Amino acid sequence: MVALVGAPFGIKGFVKAKPLSGEAEHVEQLETVVLRRENRETLFYIEETLRVGSSLAIKFRGIDTPEAARVLSGAEMCTGRDHAAPLGTDEYYVEDLRGIPVIDTADAVRGYITDVLEGGGGQLIELRLPGGEFRLVPFRKEFFGEVDVDNASIEKRRAVLLESWILA
Repeated sequence: MVALVGAPFGIKGFVKAKPLSGEAEHVEQLETVVLRRENRETLFYIEETLRVGSSLAIKFRGIDTPEAARVLSGAEMCTGRDHAAPLGTDEYYVEDLRGIPVIDTADAVRGYITDVLEGGGGQLIELRLPGGEFRLVPFRKEFFGEVDVDNASIEKRRAVLLESWILA
């Protein structure tokens, strides 16, 4: 996911889009994206991209009115990894985190990452616990130690939860 689609912009069918990485350059270069909304994915061709402050205004082929653009509001803009923003140190693509087990310091599985959400103080990891409940944990060094999403063996990918008390 590279951006979130916002409200219509202007009268020609543009929508505002907020790049999730904080960088717009890689999004400006896209020619196609998949818009994901309510478990539906649709391929869209990008006709034009404009800078609007820290956001972008994007015109998709076939979306020619504010009313048509409004339907796209809230969609996630997804693209292949080759068009995603480059990662810095201790940064991860959300798709790489989803589904990996979260273990405690004794190697016991405490849950599985289902999503990464933006919170007021930073990112939150959404965990599905073994009993089916969900918890939100700040994705910060105080709570998470090693995060391995690069291991060739899917079974060895994991995130280490340093403070299990936060799940109570």
